[in-house]
Amino acid sequence: MKKHEFLTEPSTTDSMPSGVVHLVVNEGAERFSYYGMRAILVVFMTGMLLNTEGRLDPMDEAEAKSYFHLFASGVYFFPFLGAILADAFWGKYKTIVFLSLVYCGGHVVLALDHTRFGLLVGLALIAIGSGGIKPCVSANLGDQFGLANGHLLPRAFAWFYFAINVGAFGSVMLTPWLLEHFGPGLAFGVPGILMFAATIIFWSGRTHYVHIPPDPSGVLQALSCPQTWRVIGKLAGIYVFAAFFCKLGRK
Repeated sequence: MKKHEFLTEPSTTDSMPSGVVHLVVNEGAERFSYYGMRAILVVFMTGMLLNTEGRLDPMDEAEAKSYFHLFASGVYFFPFLGAILADAFWGKYKTIVFLSLVYCGGHVVLALDHTRFGLLVGLALIAIGSGGIKPCVSANLGDQFGLANGHLLPRAFAWFYFAINVGAFGSVMLTPWLLEHFGPGLAFGVPGILMFAATIIFWSGRTHYVHIPPDPSGVLQALSCPQTWRVIGKLAGIYVFAAFFCKLGRK
C-alpha cells in the first residue's frame, strides 16, 4: 500500500479541520491582491503608462478598456488549465502553490516595469495564476470535511466568503489612494506583498490539509464522455449570448 506524506482523507472527528484558518486567511489576502491591482488598472493605463524611454505613453480609454476586458477574459479562461492540472497531474495543493508563485511574479512585474511590455507580461502571469487557482481553492476547502464534521462546512464557507469580501473591500479603498499619492510602484507592490503573504500562509498549513491525490484516469474518462462536451457546448452558448448583449449594452 502506497504511503502518503500528508492526509489523503478527512478526519473522523467532528471538530473544525485545523487547516481551515490557513485557507480562509489565504483567500482574504489573495482577493486583496487581485481586486487591489484590478481597481487601478484603467487609471494606470490611461495616465501613468510609460514607453521604453521612461516617458509617458498612456493609452486612450477605449484601448485601456480592451486590455482590461482581455485580462478579465483570461482570468476566467485559465480555470480550465488549473482544473486539469489539479485533477490529473498535481493535485489541488501543488496547483495552488505553483500557480500562486506565477501570480506573485505577475505582481512583481507590474510593480517594477511600467511599460506596455511590463503590463502585458504582468497581466498574463496574473491571469494564469489567478485563473488557474480559481477552481481549486473552494474545492480544496470542501476536501477538508468528511461525514463526521460536514455539518461545519457552511460555517467554514461563511468565513471563507467573509474573508473574500473584507479583502476586496479593503483593497479597492487602499490601492487607488496609494496610486494617487505614491505612484504605481507602491500601488502595485502592496497587492504583490499580500499575494506573497497569501502563498506563504497557504504553504505553512500544508501539514494540516487533506491532500486528495490526482486521478488522471478520471479526467480522461470525463473528457471522453459525450455528455461532458454537450454540457460544455451549452455553457459556451450561454457565454457567447451574454457577451453579445453586454457588448450591445456598452455601445
